Amino acid sequence: MTVLRAKVLGFCMGVRRAIELAYNQADSSAGKVYTLGPLIHNPQALKDLKQRGIKILDENKLPENFSGAVVIIRAHGISPQTEAELRMRGAVVVDATCPKVKASQLKASSLAKQGYRLFLAGEESHAEIAGIRGYAQDGWLQRSGDAGSKQFLQVVSSAEEAEIAAKHLSEAPEFHSNPAKMALIAQTTISNEEYHAISMVFSRYFPMLEIIQTICAATKERQDSLRELLGKVEAVVIAGGKDSANTRRLLSIAQASGKPCAIVESAYDIPPDFFSFETIGLAAGASTPDTVIDSIEQALAK
Repeated sequence: MTVLRAKVLGFCMGVRRAIELAYNQADSSAGKVYTLGPLIHNPQALKDLKQRGIKILDENKLPENFSGAVVIIRAHGISPQTEAELRMRGAVVVDATCPKVKASQLKASSLAKQGYRLFLAGEESHAEIAGIRGYAQDGWLQRSGDAGSKQFLQVVSSAEEAEIAAKHLSEAPEFHSNPAKMALIAQTTISNEEYHAISMVFSRYFPMLEIIQTICAATKERQDSLRELLGKVEAVVIAGGKDSANTRRLLSIAQASGKPCAIVESAYDIPPDFFSFETIGLAAGASTPDTVIDSIEQALAK
């Protein structure tokens, strides 16, 4: 069997930075070290952090008093309200939010301060969307006058959902009686194709809509690299965590090609029938450690 790697795969800058910050805290902190929710969406990386003494906190079950313990904000970011709550309870907060995600958060806050209505393109339950929503709410709170009546934020995950949301808002009486500027922001891990389809729908209903380009270049690089790989192989293995949004989007791209494909978290997860192919493509999500990619490649090659 021949295993062909995608040209770009594995840790992106934001994930690598978050991991390094966590390692530094584990090595240097005298007290307890936590992450608020999973630092990244990869089981092996999380297991490694646990072995280093870093525990995961449930955002809905925060201790009343952290007594100086370190709490690391995950790469996906959190809302400013949650961060303020951590500090109020005595936590030493270390911000490992991906700089690309932080830029989206600050943009949402800035637009909200200006009175914009906002659409977010992404997964409603994703941690990154929750953080951006919190920054938008914080921005609206900082406005004065009657801006509160113009608050609007809706998350859509597809062009179909965008159609429903746009039609509903365009027909709402308050939309016409209380006009406001509008903007669309993307989850950093959404694909360009998804975002384009969603933005086209909203633009039909709201021609003055501002479309903010917040998709991370690292996401696009990995997706484009996978597309290039698909023409050279019989099947594709995508190394990464099943809970990772960017890894699942790689899977969607591979599935659209019609070729056999699977998300593989470790070498043990490789589907048995994949060993019958002569050429296998290997791609990986932005939160997949190099060691995991290497072990999967070695298992395939054997």
